[in-house]
Amino acid sequence: MNMVPKNTICLWYDGTALDAAKFYAETFPDSSVGTVYRAPGDYPAGELGDILTVEFTVIGIPCLGLNGGPAFKHSEAFSFQIATDDQAETDRLWHAIVDNGGQESACGWCKDKWGLSWQITPRALTAAISDPDRAAAKRAFEAMMQMRKIDIAAIEAARRG
Repeated sequence: MNMVPKNTICLWYDGTALDAAKFYAETFPDSSVGTVYRAPGDYPAGELGDILTVEFTVIGIPCLGLNGGPAFKHSEAFSFQIATDDQAETDRLWHAIVDNGGQESACGWCKDKWGLSWQITPRALTAAISDPDRAAAKRAFEAMMQMRKIDIAAIEAARRG
C-alpha cells in the first residue's frame, strides 16, 4: 500500500500535471515523479482512464498535481521559494523556468509555463536584507527592488555601500 504523506501540497493543472511534474523532477535537486493515478470514472475535466493526479516531490516537498481542468489558475498567492547557494545555481534555475515558456517578474520571482510562481532567492540576498546594519540591509533591499533575476554581486556591493 502506498503511504500518502500526512500533508501534501495539491496543485491544480488543466490536464498538464504529469508534464509539470516531469519538468520539476528534471530541474530541481531532490525532486521526482511518483505515482500517476488514472480516473476510475468520468469527471468534470476528463474521462475514465485519463490522468487524474500525479504524486511528485519538489526539493523534498511532497506535492500532488490534480488535473482539475480550466476552472482555476495559479496565482502569486502561492509560490515555491527556492534558496540558491550561488549565482550559477540562481541562473540555472531561473533560466530553466523562464526559458521553458515561463515569464520573468520582479525581485527574483518568475512563473513557469503552467503559471506557478517561483521565488529564486539566493541565500546571499536573505542575509543582506536581514543584516543587523539596517542601512546596509536597506541598500541591499533597494537594489533587489530594481531586479528581476537576482544578481548576487550587485546585492553584495549595495550591502557594502
